[in-house]
Parts: sequence; C-alpha cells; structure tokens
Amino acid sequence: MTLQKVLSFIRRAVDDYHMIEAGDSIAVGISGGKDSLTLLYGLHGLMRFYPNSFQIHAVTVDLGFDNLNLNQIQTLCNELKVPYTIVKTDIADIIFHQRKETNPCSLCAKMRKGALNEAIKAAGCNKVAYAHHKDDVVETMLMSLIYEGRFHTFHPVTYLDRMDLTVIRPLMYMNESDVIGFVNKHQIPVVKSPCPADGYTKREYVKQLIQQLNRDNPGVKERMFTAIQNSDLKGWRILHGK
Repeated sequence: MTLQKVLSFIRRAVDDYHMIEAGDSIAVGISGGKDSLTLLYGLHGLMRFYPNSFQIHAVTVDLGFDNLNLNQIQTLCNELKVPYTIVKTDIADIIFHQRKETNPCSLCAKMRKGALNEAIKAAGCNKVAYAHHKDDVVETMLMSLIYEGRFHTFHPVTYLDRMDLTVIRPLMYMNESDVIGFVNKHQIPVVKSPCPADGYTKREYVKQLIQQLNRDNPGVKERMFTAIQNSDLKGWRILHGK
C-alpha cells in the first residue's frame, strides 16, 4: 500500500463528506497504533495539495501505563514538522487499581476522550480526526445489532456541541488490511498498546466473527458497509458538490 493510495482513500472520504474546510486546525488523535499513525501520515500528505488549506496537531493521551514509550512518535512528529502534545493522565491507575473495573473499556474511552478534547481545545483546534477505518465502521454496526438490538454506527462527521468540536474520520474507506500493508511497507514505528485488556474485548470477538463471515461469504464486509451508506442513518448520505 503506497502513500499515494492512502491519500486517494482519504481524499475521497474528505470530499464525499466535506470533512475539511479552509482554515481548519485539526487535531490527530495518536494512540501509537497502526491506524492513528497512518492517519497522521495521510493528513500530513494531504496538507501539501488539498485546495482547502488546513493545519494538523498530533495529540496523545498517556493513560499512565509504565511501559509506554512515545520517543519514536515524538521523533516522527519532529521529522514531519507536526506539533505534538502528550497529555499525562492517571486513567490506568483509576480504572485498573482504584476501581478495579471488570469491563474497563467503556469508562476508559470516556475518560480518554475527555482528556483528549480538553487538550484539543487548549491547542486551538476546531476539529479532531479519529483513525476509524472501514472495519471499525462495520464492527461497530454489528456490535450495535448484537448487544443493543439496533442498526447503528458512528458517523463520518460528528459535531460535538458541548465542546464546539467536530469529529472527522478520514480513514473510513480504508480496510484494516490496507493500513497494515502501508505500515509494513514504510516501516512505521508502531507502539503496541500496553493495556492488559487489549485483544480481549467484545470488539475483538466481533472482528473475528466478521472475518469468519467474510471467509464463508466473500465480500460480506463490503456489502455491510454499502448497506450502512445506503441506509437512513443520519450523517451517512454522501454530500455532492463543494
């Protein structure tokens, strides 16, 4: 997967859903994983030629695990000349030691997003880019069906009125396999998640389920994604024209 191909996926998503306007200052949430680093590279590349000029600012929320090393990401941001903010928190201690949560992911996500949004506003950004790809979109939809009994997934663009902040998802047309191919080809310094719950979640179960469905019924993931785009879900209708 070349950077040019990544840029074509991102450009299509940005254009289809009018994600970027001239003058935007966009925070890129960096977990250190393959998805967020691919997004960082992609938006950095898009800045060079996109007709609506914009700036990016990388932000990582450090949950407080002792074995998280962000030095390589700091070096990468320096090389790309992208401002980088690391937000120190005690979220890991609160969730795993103080509260001893048996299902930590929901509370962790809420606390992490709170810390991220505060840092984004402090940096003067009006938008934040999340690195959700096509697999994430479909997995979220199936999780909603299985565990909540409703047809739902997150939106390509979401305005958070309480924060006066817009969330965009420029990787939404990329498959996870595309991201893996890009990271491997360019030897991007991925930081493994130190979270003890990583890989043991409902999302991981649904991911494996979709992979099995796709093996038994080739193309089913793409058809699920198409069903989402063709549905009446708010925010999923492609916007035509600039």
